[in-house]
Amino acid sequence: MHPLAKLDHQFVWHPFTQMRDWLQAEPIVIVEGRGAVLRDARGREYLDANSSIWTNLHGHRHPRLDAALRRQLGRIAHSSALGLANEPASRLAARLVAAANPPALAGPRLAKVFFSDDGSTALEVALKLAYEFTRRCGRSARPRFLSLAGGYHGDTVGAVSVGHLDLFHAAYRGLLFKTQAVMAPYCYRCPHNRAKPERRDAREYRQCQWECVAQVERKFSRARAVGRAISAFVVEPLIQGAAGMIPQPAGWLRQVAEIARAYDALLVADEVLTGFGRAGAGGGAAAGATGSTARSPAAPLFACHHEGVQPDFLCLAKGLTGGYLPMAVTLTTQPVFDAFLGEYGEFKTFFHGHSYTGNQLGAAAALASLDLLASRPRLRHRCHLENLLRAELDRVWELPVVGDIRQVGLVAGIELVAEWHRRTPFDLRLRVGARVTEAMARRGVLTRPIGNVIVLMPPYCTTPEQLRRMIAVLAESIQETAAQNAS
Repeated sequence: MHPLAKLDHQFVWHPFTQMRDWLQAEPIVIVEGRGAVLRDARGREYLDANSSIWTNLHGHRHPRLDAALRRQLGRIAHSSALGLANEPASRLAARLVAAANPPALAGPRLAKVFFSDDGSTALEVALKLAYEFTRRCGRSARPRFLSLAGGYHGDTVGAVSVGHLDLFHAAYRGLLFKTQAVMAPYCYRCPHNRAKPERRDAREYRQCQWECVAQVERKFSRARAVGRAISAFVVEPLIQGAAGMIPQPAGWLRQVAEIARAYDALLVADEVLTGFGRAGAGGGAAAGATGSTARSPAAPLFACHHEGVQPDFLCLAKGLTGGYLPMAVTLTTQPVFDAFLGEYGEFKTFFHGHSYTGNQLGAAAALASLDLLASRPRLRHRCHLENLLRAELDRVWELPVVGDIRQVGLVAGIELVAEWHRRTPFDLRLRVGARVTEAMARRGVLTRPIGNVIVLMPPYCTTPEQLRRMIAVLAESIQETAAQNAS
């Protein structure tokens, strides 16, 4: 075993990992990366097919991002945001506000930026602000939250409370505050979808009456009727990530946002996964949802804007710094900010913060990332890559254990099933998804499954040849695993 692997086994506890299994084999120890390629301690190379857990937008060692960090290191790496301001964080906040408010988009204007460290803390900030804003404005003495069944919003106590993935969080139920859940629009497994399975994305052939939207309306109506009105609705726009890459049919987000507004509820958009162009570069935005600032690409940077939806809270992390450093932000409106203004002795301050809030290195990387996202040639490349991903995945339908292939922008989930014509799931204990990704790793492509859903989320710098290789390895690995199951 490599000495670095021995150190890992001896001292490191990995997230979302059954460590008993982990300790049975030598782990891949990554030591280098360039573009979409990673290299391990033994000199083997791999394609990074999930952007290092959905964070690395532009690839590894991008010269523009590297240069931005070196310039900032030549000045200062970090100073506190408690009582002090700094240049890169101030510039980044202004850029994010401009990007989050396309001129033609109706709805509340996002005007203020609160910095934190990761997706969980970005959601935690939004929940605390929504809770206290609702109370201070007299809307409710006991604010209540609604979110989607199967949703995941992070691992802090508040974020877990609005998440509904028992596999991850059931053990912590005693720590949580009570929230409500409503069905997610999971077209492939929706009980209201009367269509028989076909060899295409279930959103394209579904037969329903938008029962998923009606249930959202019903939740709001019943809550108000019993004097427990919902104060805020938390949603991942266009696609739920950790739930299994579950995409929403076109129009769902716009409809449920209108319902929330009609019931005077705040809208919290969790764009930790979908932000910064990940949800699509090639159009598909609702009428009136596009628009650009002088430094923004034509395609929406944020998923909610594809359907003309503007939230009251926009939570961003992961790709914010291009995957270089941990940083997150929560954008909100001027009225929310104003609710926390007062005389010192009134103690209206937002008592929440982090030691590395507004870190200069993270902000410098984020500014460089926004410049790359605004590049027209890079936008065209993302659009081409998105279309190529769709075309290459179309061939994977030939495999009988593939039940559903769902894609939103440069996010794809391939759900594996025991019987595609009945949508029969594999028993999770068979580790089918994990075995497929292990086979992919042996062939030089790295990703991580969500149960029996294989995730593909390539960096934006991925070449067409690299993308084709990812899909070819995926198909080979699915075939190998299916053959093992059959024997």
